[in-house]
Amino acid sequence: MERYSRYVYAITQAFRLPQHDAEDVFQDTFARAYERLHTLRDDDAFRPWLASLTRRLCIDRLRASAREQPMEDPDPGAAEDQIDELTNAFAVHEALAELPENCREILDRFFARDESYRTIGQALDLPSGTIASRISRCLTRLREQFGEEMTAGRRLEVDESSS
Repeated sequence: MERYSRYVYAITQAFRLPQHDAEDVFQDTFARAYERLHTLRDDDAFRPWLASLTRRLCIDRLRASAREQPMEDPDPGAAEDQIDELTNAFAVHEALAELPENCREILDRFFARDESYRTIGQALDLPSGTIASRISRCLTRLREQFGEEMTAGRRLEVDESSS
């Protein structure tokens, strides 16, 4: 449950459910997943199955809420796009977690914190000229990790222009 809790909660937020409804969907999702886990044939299909279950419960909750008060119909296309983005983000997170600490740190500083080569070099006590080659090597490792993720049945679109 811990491994997928953020993922499920993020999906409920993509549907813009009120906090109490999001919490109910979160609990229902894991309760139903536990009850029906034995029906799952492929372990690699768990995440998409959990996303689908969460989506259906969110839509059911929105429909139930609509009966209580007038509301716009949810746009399943927009929610699907957000779920795809979340799935990709979690795949990136998992792939990064498999990298050595030095790669995680340098990629985090460059991409997430938007630090310059010089700033990273000063923080890591490395010449700034070395930073570019380290980033390149770490990105290569990350791409290899994505290759392993994709052969395990996960889909991730790597934007080559960001490297």
